Amino acid sequence: MTTVFERFAGKTVLVTGAGTGFGAEIAVRAAREGADVAVHYRGSRAGAEATAERVTALGRKALVVQADISEHAQITRLAEEVWAHFGRLDVAVNNVGDVAREQMSWRDVTEESIDHVLAVDIKGTLLCTHEFGGRMLEQEGGGAIVNIGSTVVVRGSARAPQYAAAKYGIIGLTKSYAHAFAPRVRVNVFAPGFIETAATLGREDWKSGRGDVLRANTPMGRIPGPEELAGAALFLATEDAGHITGGFLVADGGFNMIGA
Repeated sequence: MTTVFERFAGKTVLVTGAGTGFGAEIAVRAAREGADVAVHYRGSRAGAEATAERVTALGRKALVVQADISEHAQITRLAEEVWAHFGRLDVAVNNVGDVAREQMSWRDVTEESIDHVLAVDIKGTLLCTHEFGGRMLEQEGGGAIVNIGSTVVVRGSARAPQYAAAKYGIIGLTKSYAHAFAPRVRVNVFAPGFIETAATLGREDWKSGRGDVLRANTPMGRIPGPEELAGAALFLATEDAGHITGGFLVADGGFNMIGA
């Protein structure tokens, strides 16, 4: 197992969408690094409770909280529950996002899907950043927010244009709040490339050869699982990243090779 340093000793971390996939691994990694963790979910209560059990097994405190982040009132309630329980929040990782996974072609796009993806990915992330960051401004020591983006903004998505549009929106709102909250609260985007979550591995296009093609075109030669990228996402919330705000950190094995 990778040596882990306690970069969040004595800190409290909230991860949205932490019942499954990447969010769950970020929550557990934060606990391994010393944090007490608020585990958010919308529909996967069993998953959130499983994540919370992994957190407490590491000797840290866990709080399971439910909310639909496409609704402002529910985000406000979520924030109130977290602050009431822990007294403060040092780090918020806005991981929730809809990738329109079931859509296999742009020809299948629907207005319903566009509305849903934009409501969750842009509106939800914006309101979480707004609500959590606003409260962090009022507490001693400020805080840090990491919004989970995607390298889809580099190449676009012929499969699901609404997903690429939403992830571009996250960059804009992140830069805006980085300006608004500076210098007390930092706001950044962590952009992973392809991740082999259970959901990704179950996709028909992945199983029928897309995964092999992507591995062949990735300089690092493989597609990582979510646990491998969790520490990189959390880096943006550490003291070592104390002079980084409004940033966009890519972790994609060299697939996109973004220029400066």
